[in-house]
Amino acid sequence: MNRYRRRVVSNESRDVTGQWLPPELTRRQFGVTGSFALGSLAISGFVPWTTAKAESRSPSDSVSDSAGAVRPLHVPPRARRVIFLFMHGGPSHVDTFDYKPLLARDDGKPLPFALPPNIDAVPKLLNGPWNFSKRGESGLWVSDLLPHMAEQADSLCVIRSMHTKGQSHGQAVGMVNTGSDNLVRPSVGAWVSYALGSGHPDLPAHIAIGPATAHGGPRNYGAAFLPAMHQATAIGSNGRFGSGKIPYLDGASDPQNIRQRIDLVRQMNELHHHRSGPDREIEGAIEAMDLASRMREAAREVFDMNLESSATQAAYGIHEKATRSFGQSCLLARRLAEAGVRFITVSSGQVWDQHSNLVAGHNKNALATDLPIAALIKDLKQRGMWDDTLIVWGGEFGRTPVVQGANGRDHNPQGFSMVLAGGAVKPGFAYGKTDDYGYYSLHDRVHMHDLHATILHILGIDHERLTYRYAGRDFRLTDVHGRVVEEILA
Repeated sequence: MNRYRRRVVSNESRDVTGQWLPPELTRRQFGVTGSFALGSLAISGFVPWTTAKAESRSPSDSVSDSAGAVRPLHVPPRARRVIFLFMHGGPSHVDTFDYKPLLARDDGKPLPFALPPNIDAVPKLLNGPWNFSKRGESGLWVSDLLPHMAEQADSLCVIRSMHTKGQSHGQAVGMVNTGSDNLVRPSVGAWVSYALGSGHPDLPAHIAIGPATAHGGPRNYGAAFLPAMHQATAIGSNGRFGSGKIPYLDGASDPQNIRQRIDLVRQMNELHHHRSGPDREIEGAIEAMDLASRMREAAREVFDMNLESSATQAAYGIHEKATRSFGQSCLLARRLAEAGVRFITVSSGQVWDQHSNLVAGHNKNALATDLPIAALIKDLKQRGMWDDTLIVWGGEFGRTPVVQGANGRDHNPQGFSMVLAGGAVKPGFAYGKTDDYGYYSLHDRVHMHDLHATILHILGIDHERLTYRYAGRDFRLTDVHGRVVEEILA
């Protein structure tokens, strides 16, 4: 069912068969259209292209929730929201969650099997300096690099057999965020927004905190050919929390001036829509204006970190320089999730890419992110949000068990780990295996398409039935691939 609003077009705009005809373009109309374009450019810097309403391409299994969003009921949903903790750059799985005792035993020796075809050297194995231990009652292996996450081991579900497409950052970042390594495709959050809408009538469904400007930049949280309203609203950039505000919606600008600008562009949109006839993009712009107006009040409260107690801020590490920025991002993610935002990406920035200085780089990155992530886990539990929240932790790929240069690790999409947590997945559980040194995914392999299918399934969405028709083809997040990894579900 098409849920976009339709305006009445006068009889003079239709031919004898009833088909719509565009009006003649006079000089005055050309000027109006040009003004619309200029006005859109002027206001695009502060209007979030998101909405509290969405379409579903499976209306027979949908129902409207309290926020007016169309929610597909393909399967019983296990979670209401996703917080994706994106460790941009690719943390080393063999130094975090994938314990390889043979790597320590054979440190400095040549890798005893064939390398991927894109690598022609004969590198030596490199054992990291961080010790692994069995943690909690589950006995999940976690290294000393992440002591705070290690304390939450009984809440973590580790997929140790991930593999993906793309040896470079640009390819692999596209895969983890959009399911495509080389084409512009809607982001995971955009698909979730399209399917479910927002759980809050005055907030977007999709928000990206600290997204990178490189390796695809906005395409990694964009809507591509989905209606533009499903693109994420971005807060900060490159792993930096920044002001933690949506530009022009934080009350710092003249409210009357902003109100007038929003009204002006809305009027031009309405006029353009009336003259051009039904147009999904224009209708999306009109709805975005409505949301922008409503967000001025709702966002001001949700984004006000001063409403949190000093103890809560301290738990997230906001009072310490090393953890302040990522701690603020994680705390805002919790506040957004609590308010009803469906998909929140928190990016660490381009920092886990240690081709050299592995120890110093990974120690710095872990120090910045480990404590806030553990605080987020505990906070969600304390607030009764754990059972219906899915946390996803990981990068675009892992890193090689062999040395690069003197003391670094190269990219490794052939085998790596991703961590899930929340009421939807088995706690204290490890699934799949890489080889004895952590280079290749071998047993119970999970492709990035499988991870995406599983995330959608947890939200109640069948990845094969959530489609969008574009350029004569029905597209979906997982393309023609993907399976739900039922084995990790609680």
